[in-house]
Amino acid sequence: MDLVQKLLNKNIRVTELQAWGAYLRFQWEYSFAGGLSAAEKAGVYLHDSDGACGYLWHLFSWKKAECLEGDSADAAFSRAEKAGCYLFYQHCDKALILDDAFALQTCDLLGEEDVYITDRQFRWTYVRTHETGLCGPYFHHLDKSPAVIKFK
Repeated sequence: MDLVQKLLNKNIRVTELQAWGAYLRFQWEYSFAGGLSAAEKAGVYLHDSDGACGYLWHLFSWKKAECLEGDSADAAFSRAEKAGCYLFYQHCDKALILDDAFALQTCDLLGEEDVYITDRQFRWTYVRTHETGLCGPYFHHLDKSPAVIKFK
């Protein structure tokens, strides 16, 4: 079953957008990696460069921002407010707007790679990577340190 159908079956309202991925990746970078210089971003391969494939989630794997990882990230995502979210991917421009996504859980994303979910205000993000288990999943909240998120 594809992801959209899974979400619809959970009574999550889904709007599919074919060309929003680039915009959402830009906004994600601005919101979560905006404090890094261009040199720092290049140093962690945030973008494709010289044949190396860049990933926004390198912000977390290279420890440039505090985050929760693994089971702690999954637990924080499960508790996150999900009234309205964006879901988008690293390498394609398809994106989803999710409304009433309270039932969205990490198990719904098991077949997804390099997928980013953020609230509409870009205050928190959950990332499931193609290297989940080695790198990620990650959860980051701009307003809370990992310790506060963990014991919320």
